[in-house]
Amino acid sequence: MKIGTWIAVILVVVGALILIAKEVSAQTSGCAQREQIVERLQSKYGETRQRMGLDNSNRIVEVFASDETGTWTILVTSPSGMSCLLAHGQSWTEFESETKPEGTAL
Repeated sequence: MKIGTWIAVILVVVGALILIAKEVSAQTSGCAQREQIVERLQSKYGETRQRMGLDNSNRIVEVFASDETGTWTILVTSPSGMSCLLAHGQSWTEFESETKPEGTAL
């Protein structure tokens, strides 16, 4: 083979390895398409969306929780649809809405 062909083969292999590494990184970091994560939260933990908002980067931040299992998850979704677990835990508790008396500090 000519040296140019070898270089092309090496570049293709390196490119494929980079793509594979990115996919593995996303899978091990708790990131996937939103639909996949939401389905898993509902089917495995019984969690449903409780609250949501937008952060400063226009990402959707959602809190999922289950009164039955006590588990909760915070999910962040980018505009591209890729979602990542930000935090999760147990002992989810709902509180009545608390009102702050006038003139008191936070």
